[in-house]
This record gives sequence, structure tokens and C-alpha cells, in this order.
Amino acid sequence: MTQNSDLLQNRKKACSSIPSATATMQKLSHLSVGILLGLTTLTMTAQANTTGAEEYRGSAAVDTSAPIAALSKLTSLDDDKPLTVTIPTIQQFKTKAGVPVRFVQTTALPIVDIDLRFNAGSARDGSISNTGFGIANMTATMLTQGSKRLDENEFTRAVETLGINLNSSAYKDMFIVSLRSLSDDKHLLPAVDLMTQMLSEPAFDDSILARNKARLLVGLQQQKQDPNSLASIAFSEALYGEHPYAHPSAGTLESVPTIEKQQLIDFKNRYLVAANASVAITGNLTLEQAKKLAEDITSKLPKGQPATELPEPKPLSQAKHIHIPFPSTQTTVLMGQLGDKRATDPQSQQKQTNFAVGNEVLAGGDFNARLMTEIRQNLGYTYGISGSMNPMLARGPYQIGFSTRNDKARAAIDASLAVINDTLEKGITSTEMRLTTDNLKNSFPMGFASNAGINGLLGMMNFYQLPNSYLTDYVKRVDQVKLSEVNQTMQDTLKPDDFLIVTVGQEDPWKDKKTNK
Repeated sequence: MTQNSDLLQNRKKACSSIPSATATMQKLSHLSVGILLGLTTLTMTAQANTTGAEEYRGSAAVDTSAPIAALSKLTSLDDDKPLTVTIPTIQQFKTKAGVPVRFVQTTALPIVDIDLRFNAGSARDGSISNTGFGIANMTATMLTQGSKRLDENEFTRAVETLGINLNSSAYKDMFIVSLRSLSDDKHLLPAVDLMTQMLSEPAFDDSILARNKARLLVGLQQQKQDPNSLASIAFSEALYGEHPYAHPSAGTLESVPTIEKQQLIDFKNRYLVAANASVAITGNLTLEQAKKLAEDITSKLPKGQPATELPEPKPLSQAKHIHIPFPSTQTTVLMGQLGDKRATDPQSQQKQTNFAVGNEVLAGGDFNARLMTEIRQNLGYTYGISGSMNPMLARGPYQIGFSTRNDKARAAIDASLAVINDTLEKGITSTEMRLTTDNLKNSFPMGFASNAGINGLLGMMNFYQLPNSYLTDYVKRVDQVKLSEVNQTMQDTLKPDDFLIVTVGQEDPWKDKKTNK
């Protein structure tokens, strides 16, 4: 997703717990690299859709350059007044340990959400061990499985008795510890104590580690029966090569057995430190209460050193096609390229807004999007197709994913590339742009509909060191979008002739044209 589509995603998932990385919409299940990059569950498996593709056809091809007919009836949009959005008041401060904190006071519910993020994802595994992929993920898993004061059962019982949500997750870039609790001292204070215990004195019990490794190996073995996981792993490996983003966050069948307790300790001591942390707090608290909580959470963290900057990956110099044989009636397709890194300056943010608008028209996944219109509605090749940008600290992937019948795989790929190339050549229309920008602006306030939505945005802004203007200027950035700049940004960004294309299915779509590989 792009920087601006982060906001869109937060609106869509305003009621979800942060930091969930799993979309609930089936259309996104095939973009598992962008979504499943850092899941910390032991199984790490996504459910494959192996049902047959829809068998209806449109009567004629859609003229993608023509206005959307239904829009002509939306005359009320012509008289729209400028949108007025009240942004939550964000208060910023630092703890005595130097940890940056952002706080939003909400009073509607007696709830507090706390988001503690470290620059410490699975991209750092290699700094601990050259063969230890999965160290960050295993560290996150074991933080909630007992402390030096409370064994696993006692820790779990304390969490359940308080009725809190206390989780830890490792993604490619970041390591997140999150807490949701009632805001009264009887619940919140012992909840924060548990949070600090898991960070400062985790048990890392040898027997629990062995159990986790055994369970994870079962899950990784099961991935071999999941075409989405197979496509995701192959895509990342091919796109990133020797870059730390290449390996799966959960590790591999080869690396997981080599994970040792000392490696978890080393990871925690090096990366889960104050110099590498940021805190977001949202809930029914005063500023003074929020400051005390932040101090309680960060005071026991080692000072440490900030993580070093990640290297930039190198883009592929030419198109690459990879096929993985799989006994299924469906072929899973994942195609794309190296995308953007997280934009932090106004000019780059505006460019990513331009791309977000253009990509929504091209590959947004709803029925107005060009790929969905042509590949699903007109040609009947798939139930759903969508694409998104996932910028990270270093350049993240841009991916388009779908599933189709084995015998239609090559035709569906060729048709998708044709739609992309046609869009880049002719551009989107002013009507399409207007529909998209109106939707982005009008749905923007939904990002503030829940504590979790607000805190997720605060945590993201903290981690990427974005100013508060990232939110306050959002509508302004959308209003500043120009059609010519949207089309130019799309042309500058997407290079479909050089796409990496991964297919998982019964037959190789390129078996008759091996010279294209």
C-alpha cells in the first residue's frame, strides 16, 4: 500500500486490533507478500482459494477511457462543499530515556491502547545469525509465554484475569508490542506491569522454545500445500535476492531448527532498547497519566543504540517468470516489481498520493477498477484481482495478485498486462480521478472512529518519524492531485515490461515460450 493508502487501510480496519497485517477481503488473499510479510503466528499459513473461476462473460469490452456511466447521475457531487475534518489532537513528548511518545486523549470509552514499536523486524535476523532466519518472529512469540516472575501458565492466567489484549509481533521492518486494557488503575497498572515484565525479563524457557520450534516446523511444512504462501515466498526471494527482505519472517524449514535461546536474548538486548523505540497511547487518560505510563514502560528498557539503516535493494534489470508446479485446478498469480520506500518529505508524500489515486483506478480491487472490470467482469478469468504498494524503511514491493483456472492463466496474465500498459499509455480520466479523490477524502474520518484506528496511525507515524502534518495535510494532498501528475507518476513508477511474475499451478503458462524466461 502507498503512504496515503495506509490511511485508507486504517479506515477499513478501524475496528480491528492493531497491528493486524491480515486483510479480511478475499481479493487480497493473493497479495500475501504485502500482507503476510511479518505475521508472528507459528503456522504462518494463508488459506488458498482453489475454487473455479467465475464463468460469465461481458457482452463487450469496456472502453476504459470512457466515463463511468453511473457517475452522470451523481449530480450532488457537483455542489459538494470543501470537506471539514477534525483531526484528533496529538500531544507529543519524550520519556527520560529519550523515547518519543504520541498521545491522543479519547473519552468515549474507558479503554487505553498502547503501541510500542522497535526498529527491529526480521530484516535484522541476519545480524544475529547468518542462518538464524526467524529469530525476531520467535522472540515475539516467546515474549508472551512467561517471565522470570511468572511462568507461562501464571502469565496467561494474569492476562485472562485482567481481560486485556497483550501481544507481540515481528514484521519485516518493525517489532510491535501492543496492549489494550480498561483505563481504571485496577486493570491498567497491572496490565502495564505485565507488559514491562515481558520486555525486561522474559523467561525464554528452553522447553517452550522446543515446543514452538516443533509447531512452527509443522506450519512451515503446511505452507507447501498453500499456493499463496508458495507464491509469496518465491516472489520475495526473487525480488530481493541477498537483501534482508528476501527471507520469510517466520524462518524456513532449514533455519528454524537452528534457533537457540541465546539468539533470542541477543536479539532482545540489541534491538528492544530505548534508543530504538517509540510509543503511541490512545485512550481515556490525562496527559499526566499518559506520561507516567510511558515512563513506566520505557524506564526498564536498556538504553542501547538505534538500529543501523537498512541497505536499499536493487531492482530487477529485466522481466522474470517463475513457475512452481502445484496439483490444483487453479493457478495463483503474483506479479509486480520493486516499489517505493516510505516517504517522509512533503514532495515525496505528494508523489505517493498521486500514485495512490492512479493505482486505485487501475488496481484498487473494487468493481470500478480497470483490472477488476476487464479481468473479472468482461473476461471472467477470476473472482478478484487487485494490486497495492507496500512501502517500508527500504523499498517495498508493488504487487498484483489473482487466481484463475489453469487453462486460462496465460491469457489472464496477458490481459492484465494489456490493461496496465493501456492505462500507462492513455492515462486515467478526470472522472475516474474525481471519483477516487472524493472517496478518499470522504472516508478519511473513519480512520478516527476507534481507539485502535487512531493508535495504529500514531504508531505508524512514530515509527517512520512522520510529522503531525502527515494527518493534518492529508485532505490537502488529495485536493492537490492533478490529472497530468497522476498519469506521469504512474508512468514513472510502473514498468510492466520488467515485471517479476510468479505462477503456482498445474501447468507452466510459459511452457510453449521458454525463450521469454
